[in-house]
Amino acid sequence: MEIRVFAPASVANIGVGYDILGFALEKPGDEIVARFIDGKGLSIGQISGTNRLPFSVDKNTATYAAQALLNYLGKEDLGIELDIHKKMPFGSGLGSSAASAVGGVFAVNALLGSPLTKKELLHFAVLGEQLADGSYHADNVAPSLLGGIILIRDNTSLDITSLPIPDDLIAVVIYPEVEVLTRDSRNILKPEISLQKCVAQTGNLASFVAGLYRSDYELIGRSLTDHIIEPQRAVLIPHFYEIKKMALKMGALGCSISGAGPSIFALFKGESEANKGSEAMKNIFIQHGINATPYTSNINSQGAVVLSL
Repeated sequence: MEIRVFAPASVANIGVGYDILGFALEKPGDEIVARFIDGKGLSIGQISGTNRLPFSVDKNTATYAAQALLNYLGKEDLGIELDIHKKMPFGSGLGSSAASAVGGVFAVNALLGSPLTKKELLHFAVLGEQLADGSYHADNVAPSLLGGIILIRDNTSLDITSLPIPDDLIAVVIYPEVEVLTRDSRNILKPEISLQKCVAQTGNLASFVAGLYRSDYELIGRSLTDHIIEPQRAVLIPHFYEIKKMALKMGALGCSISGAGPSIFALFKGESEANKGSEAMKNIFIQHGINATPYTSNINSQGAVVLSL
């Protein structure tokens, strides 16, 4: 028996919600194939799309997460092999390691007949992500697994809430071929912020959530200003403020850094404006001699899915 699953990329933080907000994209993403094999234990059969991922089960986010699940279920001796088809770049700010972790744990769970719900799988997927960046946080993993826009009240207990998605909300993500590792991007952040910035940021976060519930695009736009993380990380992304200025000129509700970067996301109302904004944003990178890949996407409400049995 063999099963193939898809785990989508995601945008973490959404500007105003560092480590507590994220949404899933329709593409790109990773595909994982799981199958039963003779013998005992979990192994990796093949890895495509990259030569940078380890074949060691305890060092690969997909198998690390899946192994944690098998240990929990008491099925660690089952012979299971995973093929990992990497279809998104590393260090992109698109939740690459999270997608692999989600794909691995979701595929193995499906192969076993889905003994756990998606929500129950979340902890194991986060463990895989933690292997990659050293931090236990679900802002990429939760939307990749569950889909939609996710608010995380508390990462330790994985107390999460799915937020409503306004009908015409479209995401544009531009990935420039400049690698920024999550560990490096986290290390640049200062451990303390001023009370003034805290007040401004919490006001924007609360208003962004309210805007989603009311489908109030103007309120969403007014709220998408990051006073804390973006000013510190922008230096890592070439031409960031030029890109942001263009996005807003093209009608974006807001624009900021996707996860740890270097990808930049913008939210638009309507597909037509999003497509025009995507082209304009991408062209700035091209003009500066940097290859860039644009993704225009509805918010993916499904998350991880089974592609074939």
